[in-house]
Amino acid sequence: MATIGFIGLGNMGLPMAQNLVKAGHTVCGFDLSEYASEPLVAGGGTRANSVPEACRGAEVVITMLPAGEQVRQVYLGEQGVIETVAADALLIESSTIDVETAREVAQAADEKGLAMIDAPVSGGVAGAQAASLTFMVGGFADAFERAYPVLEKMGKTIVHAGGPGNGQAAKICNNMILGASMIVVCEAFLLAEKLGLDAQKLFDISSKSSGQCWSMTSYCPVPGPVPSSPANRDYKAGFAAAMMLKDLNLAQAAARATRATTPLGAGAAAVYERFVDSGGGNVDFSGIIRYLRGT
Repeated sequence: MATIGFIGLGNMGLPMAQNLVKAGHTVCGFDLSEYASEPLVAGGGTRANSVPEACRGAEVVITMLPAGEQVRQVYLGEQGVIETVAADALLIESSTIDVETAREVAQAADEKGLAMIDAPVSGGVAGAQAASLTFMVGGFADAFERAYPVLEKMGKTIVHAGGPGNGQAAKICNNMILGASMIVVCEAFLLAEKLGLDAQKLFDISSKSSGQCWSMTSYCPVPGPVPSSPANRDYKAGFAAAMMLKDLNLAQAAARATRATTPLGAGAAAVYERFVDSGGGNVDFSGIIRYLRGT
C-alpha cells in the first residue's frame, strides 16, 4: 500500500480519495476549504494544511483541481508539488485542463526526474463514489505502469492514450461528443412530445436502434425511462452544465489551435453557453432540455 497525498477534495476528489482509503492506502488530503477534508478524516484519512504538507512523505501525489490555472499554481508555483515532493514520487494529475498546460507541467516534472501522468476521468460523481471511473491516461509507459494499481482502486476502465497530454486530448474529444449528443437527444424527445409520441415509446425504440447512445441509455434527459438519470431528481447535478461548458470550450480552444473543423462541437458550446448564462450552470448538463423547451 502507498502513502498518497491528495490535493483537491471537491465533488470528485473527495470520493476518489475515500476509495483509496478503503483500499488500504494511507491518504493525506488538502483542500482550500477547511471543511472539505472532514469526511476523509472521518473515514480514516488525514488532513494536510498546505500543498507541501500533503506532499511530505508521499509516494504518490494526486491532484483534482478546477482548471489549468490552479494546476499550474499547485505544480509549478513556489512551494508547489514539483518543488516539494520526494525525488522518487509519482504524480497523477486528474483534473480536466487544456492540453498545453498538461504538457508544460509534465515537462517540468520530467526535467526534475519525476514520473508523471495526466489522467482525467469520465463517470461523474456517481462514478467517483462507486470507484467505476474511466481514466484516460497520458504519459510515459513506465509512469503508467506505476500508476495503474492506484488508478484501479478508483476506476474500472483505465486506458493509456499515449504520451504526455494525450489523456487530456482524449477527455476533451470524448466530452465534445457527449455534449453534442446530449443536445440532439433532448431535441429528439422534445420533437417526439410535439408529435404526440410517448417518451417511453421513443426510448424503447431508439435505445435498441441506430439512435442508441450513452446520452440516451445511461443519462436519458426525460424522467422515467432511466431511473438513475438526473432527470428523475429534478436535474440535480452529477456533472454540472458549467463543467460541460468548460470542457466544450477546451475542445474549441484545441480545435482553433490545430485548425480542426468542429462545427457541431462549436454549436454545442454555444448552446451550453446560453444555458449557463441563463442561470443553468449548477444544473446537470442533461438539464439542457429545459433550455431547449424554453423553461
